[in-house]
Amino acid sequence: MEHAPAWLTNSLIYLSAAVLVVPLSKALGLGSIIGYLVAGIAIDPWGLGLVSRVEDVLHFAEFGVVLMLFLVGLELEPKRLWNLRRPIFGWGTAQVLSCAAVLFAIGCAVGAPWRVSLVAALGLALSSTAIALQVFGERNLLRTPSGQAGFSILLFQDVAAIPILAILPLLAGATAAEQSMSGLDRLLEGLKIFGVIGGIVLGGRLALRPVLRWIARSDTPEIFTAAALLLVVAIAALMQFVGLSMALGAFLAGVLLAESEYRRELETDIEPFKGLLLGLFFIAVGMTIDFGVLFASPWIMAMLVFGFMAIKLVVIYALAKAMGLAYQERPVFTLLLAQGGEFAFVVFQSAGPDVLPPQVTSLLIGAVALSMLLSPLLLVLIDRYLLPRYSRIGGPQLEEISAQQDAKVLICGFGRYGQIVGRMLMSQGLRVTVLDHDADNVEGLREFGFRVFYGDATRLDLLRTAGAGTAKAVVVAVDDIEQSLEIVDLFRENFPQAQIIARARNVSHLFQLRDRGVTLVEREVFESSLRSARSVLEVLGWPAHEARESSMRFRERNLKLTDDIYPHYKDRAKLIAVNKAGRQQFEEQMAREREERKRRAGRDWDRQEDDEAPRP
Repeated sequence: MEHAPAWLTNSLIYLSAAVLVVPLSKALGLGSIIGYLVAGIAIDPWGLGLVSRVEDVLHFAEFGVVLMLFLVGLELEPKRLWNLRRPIFGWGTAQVLSCAAVLFAIGCAVGAPWRVSLVAALGLALSSTAIALQVFGERNLLRTPSGQAGFSILLFQDVAAIPILAILPLLAGATAAEQSMSGLDRLLEGLKIFGVIGGIVLGGRLALRPVLRWIARSDTPEIFTAAALLLVVAIAALMQFVGLSMALGAFLAGVLLAESEYRRELETDIEPFKGLLLGLFFIAVGMTIDFGVLFASPWIMAMLVFGFMAIKLVVIYALAKAMGLAYQERPVFTLLLAQGGEFAFVVFQSAGPDVLPPQVTSLLIGAVALSMLLSPLLLVLIDRYLLPRYSRIGGPQLEEISAQQDAKVLICGFGRYGQIVGRMLMSQGLRVTVLDHDADNVEGLREFGFRVFYGDATRLDLLRTAGAGTAKAVVVAVDDIEQSLEIVDLFRENFPQAQIIARARNVSHLFQLRDRGVTLVEREVFESSLRSARSVLEVLGWPAHEARESSMRFRERNLKLTDDIYPHYKDRAKLIAVNKAGRQQFEEQMAREREERKRRAGRDWDRQEDDEAPRP
């Protein structure tokens, strides 16, 4: 193919390697990431030698990590991100500083210069965002405590990479250009950084949604896809322009669009590109392994890889224990953060020969790449040999639902709320498929004779197996509000034939369900609370019929007030005003009714006295 363009030849090589190796890796139970890494090793200069310019491929494939962080941001509303601020800056700081401190101390102890030890420690302390988030996502662990903690630490690492890169020139000594920079120049540089970040925030709040709405009205799907990619590329370019992390900028843009009505469409459009580019990124990582350095110094490389991973394993496991993570979640969490990260490549290459000699740079880059190759392999061993032992410590581990179900009613979540619904339906002879993700709850319910399947209802594949494609009704009774809304979104998009009956934890949850078109919603404690209030009135001496009438009037008025404030629930000031006005009107109405009852009671008493008076 002498006359074929380079893009055609490279596309043929990369796609062929991925298509041939990845399915084989999956069939062997090793996972897709190992397949991509092995494919990269096979085609690199030390394998078949089909590709020579590895750096160019790696820089292009890094955009897959950028797209992945954008999609992660789309799943995190600003409020949820704000709630994660403490684990991000608390546990994130603890992980980076503790790992870097131990690695730096050991590097100095073995005789390495302090500058080399410091740069190596800072680079090796970072973890692979691409591999960790990919594994957390595949295992549906992002919403678990370990997933949330891992995500927080990885996000902090992206932030920490900025000051790490900033101190590298200081270690090498200031260049002539840097020495010539005045205080005003440095101030302008800082203002430029804050200006770009502020522009992204303000643009995301004020401009992005109207622009996306205008593009969507053109009714041209391919242009909306192009706009989605343009958005991520433009933000990445801006962050690169001011020397900040492209992935961090893309994540910030995703968070700003998390509440947008186009969130799902953006996810759908970008997901295929993210998957392909992440695969290319893992191939490029496999290609970066310098086997020349490995063969020249095999024992040094082995000690470096296993040494830094062992140190990080000990430190991170202690951190996981301090965070209170469950036993079953600690091994995977620890391993995914113990490997090297893709940003270490940037740190080591940016250090330059004045700080890291070329031979040391090659050793460190090779160690990071090998750790990223070893981690998925170690994960297979953990799944097969370690997790079964851990499962006996913390409770039952159940097989997920695998047999195809065809019941017309599907209940997602079988806690105190779902059980009452399910028992009522079963008492009428109806077949019901129940799905619950709490292994202890499932085990206990099975002991009482309930037919409950173990599985996470936020996974589309498990919903299909549970019979969501043929179900006429689905009861969403899970405890977690975010999971409840995610299940509703999945049914609205993939199983529109099923009527959704949902449980609302509170009024805010109720409004979010209404936003999704769910009309059959019950607030979980509303009716029972009314009954308790009615009982209090009866205990205080109210006639039973009056207590019942009062509770029914309150119920009607409360439902009306809920309808009145629903259009304004996103505007807090308007919401409070409408709520106060509605409560005041209701209280005044109830006061008038009490006075009317008193007057009526007085007339009835006078009439009774007249009736009992002696007749002449």
